[in-house]
Amino acid sequence: MAREDCAVLHVFFGNAAVHLMPLLRRSPFPVVVSFHGSDVAGSMVSPGYAEAVREMFSLAAAVPCRSEQLAGAVGRLGCPPEKLRLMRTVLPELPFLQRRPPADGAWKIVQAARLVAKKGLPTALRAFAEFAQRFPLATFTIAGEGPMDEELRRQAGELGLAERVRFAGFLQQDALQQLFRESHIFLHPSETAAGDVEGVPNALLEAMAGGLPVVATRHGGIPEVVQDGETGLLCAERDPAGVAAALLRLADSPAFFEELSAKASASVNAQFSATRQIAAVEGIYAEAIALSSGKKPAPPPHHHEP
Repeated sequence: MAREDCAVLHVFFGNAAVHLMPLLRRSPFPVVVSFHGSDVAGSMVSPGYAEAVREMFSLAAAVPCRSEQLAGAVGRLGCPPEKLRLMRTVLPELPFLQRRPPADGAWKIVQAARLVAKKGLPTALRAFAEFAQRFPLATFTIAGEGPMDEELRRQAGELGLAERVRFAGFLQQDALQQLFRESHIFLHPSETAAGDVEGVPNALLEAMAGGLPVVATRHGGIPEVVQDGETGLLCAERDPAGVAAALLRLADSPAFFEELSAKASASVNAQFSATRQIAAVEGIYAEAIALSSGKKPAPPPHHHEP
C-alpha cells in the first residue's frame, strides 16, 4: 500500500473485514468497510463475532452500504449511525428497448439469479403456473445456477410446466442481455431466508435499465428502487397469488405495461449512473481522508442519499 502511494484502504464485505483485523489495526491510511447484503447474516450476527465486529466499526472511518435497508441492518450490528453512508452500485450503460405486449399472448418472462432460497424461485414458479393458465403460450426462463437447481426442476415438472420453463444456467453478460432483450417481464420475488436479505439485486437494475417491466417483492432494498405502480409492481413475500395477479395486471393493461417500461429505465439510469455514483464514492473517500488528517471534513451527506 505504501509503495502504491495509497490514500484509503477500502475493504469490500464486512464479513471479510473482521478477518483482516491485524491489517485494519496497522493501516496507516483511513479504512472504509462496505457492506453488500449477505455480509450481515450468518456468523456476523453470532455472539462469537461481536467483539471483532465492534472493533471493526471503531477502526472504520466510513461504512458505506448498498441500500438504506442494509444500512439499517448494519446499524443494528453496532455501527455508529454517523459512519453509515449509501454506496449504490454503478450500472453499465445499457440501451433502452421499449417493450410492447406480444400480440399472440406468447409472453416471455425471465428471472436471473443464483438458485438460492432468498431469490423466491419456488414462488416465481407457482405464480407462473397460474399466469400460464390464462396464457398457455407463455414461457419462463430462469438464468442462473445454484444448489436449488434440482429441486426447482422437480417443482416445475410437478406443476406441469416442464415444457414452459427453461433453465438456462449461468449466462455471460452478453448472453444475459440478449435474453433480457428478447423478454417481456422480469420477475424477482425475493424473500428473507434464514436471515439472509437482498440488497438491491444487480440483475433487477439491469433489467429495468433496459426497459423490462419488473414484478418484485417488498423485500430488502428493492422498494428503494421499484416504486409500486410507477416503475414496477411490488408484492408481498411468499405470495404466489399476488405475484400472478401482478403479472396478469401487466398482461391485461398494454398502455400501463409500456408506461412501466419507459419509467423504469429512466428512473434507474438517473439514480445509478456512473457519474452520480462514482462522485458519491469519491466523496466518501475524501471525507475519510480529511478525518484521518485532522481536517474538518465537509458536512457528510445523509446516509439515505449520497
